[in-house]
Amino acid sequence: MYFTRLSRLLVGALLAATGSSAFAAFSDLNMPLGVTPISREAYELHMLILIICVVIGIIVFGVMFISMLKHRKSLGHEPAQFHHSTKAEIVWTVLPCVILVAMAVPATNALINMEDTSESDLTIKVTAYQWKWKYEYLEDGVTFYSNLAPSSRQAIYEDPRAVDNYLRNVDERVVLPVGKKVRVLLTSDDVIHAWWVPSLGMKKDAIPGFINELWIKIDEDKTGLYRGQCAELCGKDHGFMPIVVEARNEEGYKMWVAERKAAMASKKVAANEAKKPLEAAPEEQAAVVTHASDLVQPSIVAAARSEKSGGL
Repeated sequence: MYFTRLSRLLVGALLAATGSSAFAAFSDLNMPLGVTPISREAYELHMLILIICVVIGIIVFGVMFISMLKHRKSLGHEPAQFHHSTKAEIVWTVLPCVILVAMAVPATNALINMEDTSESDLTIKVTAYQWKWKYEYLEDGVTFYSNLAPSSRQAIYEDPRAVDNYLRNVDERVVLPVGKKVRVLLTSDDVIHAWWVPSLGMKKDAIPGFINELWIKIDEDKTGLYRGQCAELCGKDHGFMPIVVEARNEEGYKMWVAERKAAMASKKVAANEAKKPLEAAPEEQAAVVTHASDLVQPSIVAAARSEKSGGL
């Protein structure tokens, strides 16, 4: 907690020193802040380590350049004649160790928090395929596949600039409720993939025969769309595996679940209706077989007689 407050203080000092416009330009190149507690913790840790490294660099290079300018040969300075300094070695050994330990404490806390999937409100199983995603909402009983949007696929052979979010749109979005802790189970059916949405702050591999897990808790005021993609080279269509997460409030999420369940039920009914004509009664099947044999047998006899007469 102390290091988190320190990183926020340093970031605020940097903002005040550089000005809002300069800092905004820097933010475009910097790591995104994200919309989850983990993404913010990772961002603050990143900024803390970055500032420590910048300060160390300024001190080291500052001392080095000042020493070279003030003690150069042209000013008549003679180099010191020594080969060993116990004090210097102790300082440049102990000081880096202290800095590394100080950096390791918040980093370890962040890693522990990232792996804590306990007390989740919702569990989603994500299975990766070449080249699509399968999502299973274990508590809600909703299952669907998510593929590259047809508009993006068609634009591959036409003008990609004519399509919004080219190669970053899907036919089925992942819908998550804001303010709820969502546990995500990751696996793969073929090769190694990686599920990555930068704004959510987490990326993990989907490995065949193994289950990885991560968790997401989107801030309650951060409804909207968040895009990502597969981040592991997985074959020729690796670039065609986008991810789109739609964050909704709890009421909107419940409405979506109800709609998905109704759609799944109607598809199941339609599939059962389509199977009925193929599932004839045994008596009807026997009658069909008998009728077919009655039609085929005279044809076989006629063909045999024709072949016999031709042979004669």
